[in-house]
Amino acid sequence: MKGEEFSALVNYLQEVPAVNVFGSGIFENGLWWVKFSIDIKHIYAWHVVQEIGHVVNYVSLEERLPTVFYPVSPPPYINGGPDEFLSWVIESEDADFTPDDMKEWLSGRLPQPVSDLKAWSTSNEEDWKEV
Repeated sequence: MKGEEFSALVNYLQEVPAVNVFGSGIFENGLWWVKFSIDIKHIYAWHVVQEIGHVVNYVSLEERLPTVFYPVSPPPYINGGPDEFLSWVIESEDADFTPDDMKEWLSGRLPQPVSDLKAWSTSNEEDWKEV
């Protein structure tokens, strides 16, 4: 697997509100990863975390995807807060599950069209905007 095999997934993630992909790679054992930031000041930042977390970590109780989504950070006491140094990783746990497979799962389940902010709002959005 080469870097170009990440292009569909990276391009798709770049369309997700608040997401900025800045790294991807392949371990020696064939497992892969994609690393990105989520602008925590964006109105839909936590929606993005929730939606990606649902698909990547827990889309089905009986047949989970061979992937994990989690936050990573250097030591905050040295570097600073989450607005600059909190990153997120999607990582495969099975070399047969490709970045293209991940892109297909995400694109089939995240709000559509993924770049449309209106698609990310929820029915109770107005209730908590004022809080």
